[in-house]
Amino acid sequence: MKAHLTRRYRFSASHRLHNQSMSPEENLATYGKCNNPYGHGHNYIVEVTVSGHVDSSTGMVCNLVDLDGFVKEQIVDRYDHTNLNMMDEFQKLVPTTENLCVEIFDRLQKSFRPAKVERVRIEETMMNSFEYAGGRELAH
Repeated sequence: MKAHLTRRYRFSASHRLHNQSMSPEENLATYGKCNNPYGHGHNYIVEVTVSGHVDSSTGMVCNLVDLDGFVKEQIVDRYDHTNLNMMDEFQKLVPTTENLCVEIFDRLQKSFRPAKVERVRIEETMMNSFEYAGGRELAH
């Protein structure tokens, strides 16, 4: 029997949406107030959905302690209270929440076992959320 498990995590980070290959006017037209030179921050809520066969002895898709520990180490501790623009993965990518979603998905998918990472959903604000389930290239 295959089942899905979704867990929620939180971290706070700042970013500035700015593309070096665009003029200041193009950046402002594209990103609006999110292009503020001083950046701005969000309290992100990240949902991680994993799937797998339900273990007959534990009755679980995966051990929640293992998932929580992995996400804390690989995601929450990495991004919490950071400026996303300063992270290695965003040196050539605009740190939009779409790109952050893909980065988190890829980081989890590469190393988390035994369950399969199905999707990552990030709530940036009460009005904006982003979801990625693999299969697309990063936006440049």
